[in-house]
Amino acid sequence: MPGVEWTAVLADIPMMSGATWRVTFSDALVCAALLLLFLEIVKATRPANRSIVDNLLSTLIFVGALAAFLMLPQAATSTFALLVVISFVDVIGGWSVSVRTASRDFSVEHISD
Repeated sequence: MPGVEWTAVLADIPMMSGATWRVTFSDALVCAALLLLFLEIVKATRPANRSIVDNLLSTLIFVGALAAFLMLPQAATSTFALLVVISFVDVIGGWSVSVRTASRDFSVEHISD
C-alpha cells in the first residue's frame, strides 16, 4: 500500500489528566479489527448452514495475512502483526464455536437389547 503511513495522526484527544492522546491510523485499524472480531464471534454463535464457508474464508484471510506479514517488507510492522493475531483468534474462535455447536446438536440414541 504505497503512500499509507501507519503512524499518521488521525486525532489528538485531550484527556482529563491534561495529557493528549494521539490516535494514529494504525491504532484506529486495530480498534476496527477488534470490533469486527467481536461481530464475527457473535455471528459464529448463531446456527447457520454457512458457518463452514465463513470459517474457510476466515482461514484463507489468516493464511494470506500471515504470508504477507512474513514475505512483504511493508507488512513487517507491529500493527500488522496484531492484525494477524486478531485474524488467528477469529479462525480459532470460529472453528471452536462450530465444533461445540455441532457436538451439542449431534445426539446418539442408545439401543438396548
